[in-house]
Amino acid sequence: MPSTDNSSLALDRLRTLIRALPQGADAKLPTERQLADQFETGRRSVRRALEVLEAEGRIWRKQGSGTFVGPRPENQRNPFGDIAAETDFMEVMEVRLRIEPQLAQLAALRAKPDAISRMREILVRLDESADSDSRELWDSALHRQIARSAGNTLFLAMFDLVDRVRQDEAWQSIRGRARSAAYLAVYAEQHRTIVDAIGRRDPVKAGEEMRRHLMTLHDNLIRQTSMESLSDVG
Repeated sequence: MPSTDNSSLALDRLRTLIRALPQGADAKLPTERQLADQFETGRRSVRRALEVLEAEGRIWRKQGSGTFVGPRPENQRNPFGDIAAETDFMEVMEVRLRIEPQLAQLAALRAKPDAISRMREILVRLDESADSDSRELWDSALHRQIARSAGNTLFLAMFDLVDRVRQDEAWQSIRGRARSAAYLAVYAEQHRTIVDAIGRRDPVKAGEEMRRHLMTLHDNLIRQTSMESLSDVG
């Protein structure tokens, strides 16, 4: 049985699918899951293939609406797209350390009971994740749910810009190597502590615990990249 992790195959089949559509049609593509089932390949492979096509200007994506064939309409262009491509994990962590503790504090003050329930449900999904792709997905979902619960549209827009970098393959590769089994347990406990503080309506504790969590990740990322640099020199 062939491996389901085949981005080149997914890209080739996506190109064939797009060529078969009527010329000039602003058609909506099936979801990633539907494409993965249709191509008999993994969703990660489909996601990577879509990223290539988006970079080529063959498709465009709108959060909450789907993926469309053709160049992005002028009124849908993202002025921050180049930022995500040019930044690095150190810049990302500098920004996260400055906004996410405040988001956690606001969430502790403003989160509705159903939002806190969703946080706890996401924690369960995160704990059950068996691979790095799934962990990244649910980790991002948890942090975004906290950001949404803060009730500040501008803060949420800033968070979403930073979160785009987390979706980059190189960024996820670095994070994946910094997530040893021991540290996964640490991160899981930190996540629970953050959500518990939000649930108790304790903004001081929520902010402190979010900062502690991000500093742990920050230090592990630095340690990992430093070890890789020493390995390259050796």
